[in-house]
Amino acid sequence: SFTVNRGDVFIVMGGSGCGKSTLMRHMVGLKAPARGSVLFDGVNFWEAEAEDRERMMRRMGIMYQSGALWSSMTIGENVALPLQEYTDLPQRRIAEVVALKLALVGLSGYESFYPAELSGGMQKRAALARAMALDPEILFFDEPSAGLDPINARLLDDLIIELSESLKTTVVVITHDLDSIFTIG
Repeated sequence: SFTVNRGDVFIVMGGSGCGKSTLMRHMVGLKAPARGSVLFDGVNFWEAEAEDRERMMRRMGIMYQSGALWSSMTIGENVALPLQEYTDLPQRRIAEVVALKLALVGLSGYESFYPAELSGGMQKRAALARAMALDPEILFFDEPSAGLDPINARLLDDLIIELSESLKTTVVVITHDLDSIFTIG
């Protein structure tokens, strides 16, 4: 049992295969827990109406371990997707938001690049820009430094800290990487 308070940087750590990512899937609404509850502002996520669950899920941004970028879409299109699906913003405003989010993660000018044209660290940052597209209250990171060399892993950790502090976003990090744990935590 644990509580993640607004504005916290909360780390779930443990060895490979111990259930960290499964716990995250329960917390973000991808998989119902066998037992127990997931509460958002006192509301049990899994007992709420479907419409309320969807509304709660839009308050979250998720950066998956693999990045989970659509390979057939440009980076700009990947970041724009949540905005197109869940807002009524005009295309011009969506393009402005995409440019802003990419600038926040150091990828200004990469809107027309495809994921395969970027390095692993750049793909992770693009995935982070997409996770931030809807200005979530909570950002979830599943093994953010997985597959990155130590320098890019440290740069991503520093970016997570900077975004948490500047945007006042609650951050939940799932990791087994001790360097990331000590840097972010």
